[in-house]
This record gives sequence, structure tokens and C-alpha cells, in this order.
Amino acid sequence: MIVNFFAFKLIVIIALSSFNEVQTLNILGVFPLPAKSHFFVFAPYLKELANRGHNVTVISFYPQKDPIPNYHDINLSDNSQPPQISHPVTKSLFVIFLSLTLLQALAGPFTCRMLLEDENVQNLWATQTKFDLVVVEQFNSDCGLALAHILGAPVIGITSHTLMPWHYSRFGVPYNPSYVTFDFFEGGPHPTFLQRILRTIIYNHVNFVFYHVTHRLEQNIIGEFFNDVPPLIELAKDIKLVLVYQNFMLSGSTIMPSNIIEVGGYHVAKVKPLPDELRKFIEDSEHGVIYISFGTLLKASTIRPDTLQEIINALEELPQRVIWKWNKQSLPGNPKNIYLAKWLPQNDILAHPKVLAFYSHCGLLGTTEAIYHGVPIVGMPIYGDQPTNAAAIEESGLGVQLHYVLLTKDYLLEKFKTVLDPK
Repeated sequence: MIVNFFAFKLIVIIALSSFNEVQTLNILGVFPLPAKSHFFVFAPYLKELANRGHNVTVISFYPQKDPIPNYHDINLSDNSQPPQISHPVTKSLFVIFLSLTLLQALAGPFTCRMLLEDENVQNLWATQTKFDLVVVEQFNSDCGLALAHILGAPVIGITSHTLMPWHYSRFGVPYNPSYVTFDFFEGGPHPTFLQRILRTIIYNHVNFVFYHVTHRLEQNIIGEFFNDVPPLIELAKDIKLVLVYQNFMLSGSTIMPSNIIEVGGYHVAKVKPLPDELRKFIEDSEHGVIYISFGTLLKASTIRPDTLQEIINALEELPQRVIWKWNKQSLPGNPKNIYLAKWLPQNDILAHPKVLAFYSHCGLLGTTEAIYHGVPIVGMPIYGDQPTNAAAIEESGLGVQLHYVLLTKDYLLEKFKTVLDPK
């Protein structure tokens, strides 16, 4: 009995010890979209996988500047240059409708071809490289699913935003235009009757384009490289789960299938010290600071000259200093209270206690950082998920939104005074 007891104890110890073992995986990340704002979300996740001992290979246009252990880049820009993308400041329904169609029907197949024509990507299947998992961005192309199929690896989807409307059906997400938000259009979870009608029309349009145009074009491109890839719509059904970059703090509580995991907020980094010049500009401000940024895809200099002057006139009347991410060397009149720079450490600025408001296009990254650091937002949405985010910001009491086409000095001052009121 004593021998059996010690044998049993030894087995238990060995079994418990095995739970402490870390299984390292060979992981491939597929991110062929040339959009920095998207990849900024994915980078912390991919780095953390490498930090935890996994061997990570990343296909993208944005390789790491400094080598990271276990992290290997396949730089798509080595063999092809991405188009320079920027969005004009416009609220035209026709422009939004057209750009949404082109995003699917042209941009999706374009990134598909860039992905499969890359020599280093081709080496993956030529050498039969073994991967335990493939992480594929879920946006406007499903070409990464074909690559995962050829490599014989399971797929996890990941987004830098809420799910796109053309992805609802593949993951079993019910869509009702009365309360389900629709990126690219205003209204949030409380749309007007007209907005519901518009959502219904566009929802059916984008689904038709994605599954009958984009998929068909991509399937033809895939056929140039492989002979035995199933229809993309079938491969999409086999995605194991999706990490969706949203958080109930902004998007509200939503019933989601168990294969949809909300992970919004993980990109927010630990705060770093500000550069001396910028820190002094902030700390010397008697009445605090307003931070302005319109992201990477939206060029602030595309703002109409008369509208730009209205913004400057409003800022000059406020007692606060202003830090503005601006893609030119100067502003009309060179206002003395405005600090300009083409690049700024946004997260570190928003973390400073003297930063009182954030004038933003309502991109999800900046919105998330502002919420995390408790900075109220004056939102001026333009494109993509920005109108949805702006509506959610206002409905959740996290800030206010304004309409670009109505922008005047007095209108903007009214919005700033609302969020700058300590009450």
C-alpha cells in the first residue's frame, strides 16, 4: 500500500508539473492592408506573442525598426509599394458610397495580388513551412484564408475595428438596422428612420459587392497560383474565432456569438516621458491644453481654407494652448498658442493631466486612448467607423460631436465650451 501511495503521489506531481509547461507555437500573421492605423493595433499583440516565446512571422508593409527576438518580418514593400492613401474631408453621400464600393471591389483584390506575388510569401508554401496557427486580418480581403489553407493551418481572425457589415453573416451576428451600428454612416445605436432605410440599402449593397465581386476577383487571382483552393466563403466559415477591437465602454453591450471575443483597448501602451520641448509647452500652460489630431489617413491640410480659418479663429479665442498634429510647416497667421508637429506621441500627450480636450476625427485608436486617460472628445467624424464612434461618444457622455459641413467658429466654440466645463 505504501509503494502504491508513493507511486500515486509521483504520478500526481508529474501531472501537475506538466501544466506549467508553455507550448510555443509557430504563428503566421497576414496583414497585407497598407494602412498604418490598422497595423498600429496589431503590433502590440504580435510583439506580445513573440515575448511569450512563440515564433512569429508577420506579413505586412510595416516591419519592425529594431529586431525583436522570435519576431520575423516579411516586408511587402520590398517587392511592391503600397498606394498613398488619404481621405478628403467630405460628407458627400455619393463619395462615401463610391469609396466603400472601391474599398471592396478594387482595394481587396489589389492587396490579394500583392500578397501572393511577393517572393518571400511564395517561399512559405514552396518550402512547405509548418505553421501551427495563422492570424488573418478581417477587413476587405479574404486572400489570407487561401494562404492559410495552402499551409494547412487553422485561422484566427483579428480586426482593428468593429466587425465590418459584410462579416456579420459569416460569424452568425444578427443584423437589425434599428439598433446595430453600421460603420461609415451616422446614427450610432439610435438611428433615425431615414438612417435605418439607408443602412438597409447599403448593407445589402456591400454584402453583394463583397461576396459576388470581391470574392470572385480574388478567387481568380488565387487560381493563378493554386489549383485546389475551396471557395473563400467556405474557408471563412472555418475561422475558429475572431478578436474584435471593440469595448463595451464605447460600443455598448451587445449580444455576440461565443466565437467573437472583444479585445478593445489592448494597444494602449504604458506612458512614456514627453520630449522636453513638448512637456514644457504643456506644463507652462496656465489654462491647460487642447490636443488636435485627425489621424493618418485623413490629411488635415485637405480641409477647405475657409473652414480651416474658422477652426483657427475659434482656437484663438480659447484660453487653452493647442497641440496640433498637422502635416504642413505652418498655419495661416501662425497662431502663437498652437504647437505644430507632423508626428506626436499621442498616448503620452493624452495621459498628461493638463490635457483637457481632444479634437479628433474619432478614429478608434485615438478614441480608445482618450477614454482610457479620461480626456473628453470633440468629435468631427469623416469616414469609415468614425461616424459610428462619434455617435457612441456623444451617447455615452464621453464627449460631443459636430458636423463638418456646419462648422463655424461659434459652432466649434460651443462644442469646446461644453467639454471644457468642469461640470
